[in-house]
Amino acid sequence: QVQLVESGGGLVQAGGSLRLSCAASGRSFSSYAMGWFRQAPGKEREFVATTRWSGGSVYYVYYADSVKGRFTISRDNAKNTVYLQMNSLKAEDTAVYYCAAGTLRTRYSEDDDDYDYWGQGTQVTVSS
Repeated sequence: QVQLVESGGGLVQAGGSLRLSCAASGRSFSSYAMGWFRQAPGKEREFVATTRWSGGSVYYVYYADSVKGRFTISRDNAKNTVYLQMNSLKAEDTAVYYCAAGTLRTRYSEDDDDYDYWGQGTQVTVSS
């Protein structure tokens, strides 16, 4: 069992930055792929980014096209934490952001069905 707690959300002006954190409790954090998803009002939950540790210094990362070049996902296995650095924020980035953990068979997955554990979410609001 893995418990996930997100933090770092808030209100920011367009063009600004925020850093989200997701602290995990439980065993074998390093074996899980960690993803960030988001859900805007009236919309379905969508994939944002994911990272999977392959061992040593090798990490796989993958981003949605909408955030590529602006967001950076990273993880610290020693701290059982995954981060999402969000730069150049836009009004359309406004959403509740969720952290998720899963044991993937592939290097990455955008499918939320592949993630077994979810946090409660943190609100990000970008004012234009």
